Amino acid sequence: MTGKQLRNSILQWAIQGKLVPQDPNNEPASVLLERIRAEKARLVKEKKVKRDKNETIIYRGEDNSYYEKTLATGAVRCIDDEIPFDLPNGWEWCRIKHICSMQAGKNIPSSEIFQDKSVSHPYRCVGGNGLRGYVSLYNTSGHYAIVGRQGALCGCLNIEYGDFYATEHAVVVDSYQIISPIFLYHFLTALNLNQYATATAQPGLAVSNVLEVLFPLPPLSEQEHIISKIEKLAPIFNQYEHDEELLNTINQELFAKIKASILREAIQGELVPQIESEGTAEELLEEIRAEKRRLVKEGKLKKSAIANESRIFRGDDNKYYEQIGSNTKEISEEIPFDIPVSWRWCRMEAIFQINPKNEAKDDTEAAFVPMEAVNAGYGSGFTFQLTKWKSIKQGYTHFADGDIAFAKITPCFQNRKSVIFHGLPSGIGAGTTELKVLRPLANLISPEYVLAFLQSPCFIDEATFKGTANQQRIISGYVENKLFPLPPFEEQRRIVHRLQELSEFTF
Repeated sequence: MTGKQLRNSILQWAIQGKLVPQDPNNEPASVLLERIRAEKARLVKEKKVKRDKNETIIYRGEDNSYYEKTLATGAVRCIDDEIPFDLPNGWEWCRIKHICSMQAGKNIPSSEIFQDKSVSHPYRCVGGNGLRGYVSLYNTSGHYAIVGRQGALCGCLNIEYGDFYATEHAVVVDSYQIISPIFLYHFLTALNLNQYATATAQPGLAVSNVLEVLFPLPPLSEQEHIISKIEKLAPIFNQYEHDEELLNTINQELFAKIKASILREAIQGELVPQIESEGTAEELLEEIRAEKRRLVKEGKLKKSAIANESRIFRGDDNKYYEQIGSNTKEISEEIPFDIPVSWRWCRMEAIFQINPKNEAKDDTEAAFVPMEAVNAGYGSGFTFQLTKWKSIKQGYTHFADGDIAFAKITPCFQNRKSVIFHGLPSGIGAGTTELKVLRPLANLISPEYVLAFLQSPCFIDEATFKGTANQQRIISGYVENKLFPLPPFEEQRRIVHRLQELSEFTF
């Protein structure tokens, strides 16, 4: 049971009369309702509130059924189907409108709301989800429960007292100084008013609908006992919720560290054993070089991709060297960790086409993938919009089935927004320029293994950025020059399979 579930359970016991024992000597809630009706009548007579033209009363008939009578017309209807549970003796079912009024506040420009309290802005400004800031004037004075009426948290409850400004998103609950605002706060919370919100992109509560909600009303003295009991229990479930949040944080941090550790082992050749019969990564690199020569011959790759190709090897002195053309230099200090003898280090630009271009007819159906359509996390999920190639071929990053892409901007980069494209219409697509796309130069590089590398600490933690604090991007050349630990192809596949077995990695 979560902390929220524990709190809700206690409140459910409260509204059903199970939290504290009943005292038969208590003045029944029916007398309390009569007192509230008398007070409302007085306020109507003094023109302080409007008369309810559809005022009703709820009562239990001799047949033990519940009925609701409209006072103006005398019409009576059975409401047994609306009654959610039985109440103890002395309690009464009523509607929220029978015991209080609800009135939303008034709009105030954001420019008149200040973050800090001051002499010129001493009053709390209360919105649908609590404190918004401080203002120079107030429109409400007293002690009230406040119901939020707009946004994802509509139906949430707060307590306000003194002089304050209620905005149009804050509904002030006035119980005519008869029922405690604290009691209403707890019981209205238990009734989960959010369930009455309109199902739109911006949920909202209609006050007229909320006023019709059935309310289980205890005797006034029992209300006080319920408040006292909840206040005694509050430190317990507050501590429970705190401990739960702490545990969740620890679990999330542990989960992230386990993921990172698994990925680190995967790209260091420690996750699965090496099998000599699977060959070496050097053989795989020879096939990639042959593929590059073919692409150059077909005009799909620049000659410089071969002329300036990087080759990394380990010398007889056990040091690492890189040869580019006729130049060779030692790069031992760049090597981040040891890899198995069957693996090879290589620059990413030597084995991938980076941000490749697609060729297709203008009327070809293609996929458009904006950044928000790429899922965060360790998965490889994405959605796309179907469009014609002519509308996206210019000004966007190209990709095709089998390509790997990742976000090169923060915070999407740290959130590991990365993807293997598959199932694209016509096999091609384009998307935001903030995606970096890698296309393996041979079918002997597993996209899933590449994705694991892109999500590993070796790639994520070592990236450097430029730009403003709110939007930074990986520096030019980081990906191209990044050292990539390349295993034999079959070992790549076994690594991916093991990742899926050990964890919740999905590719």
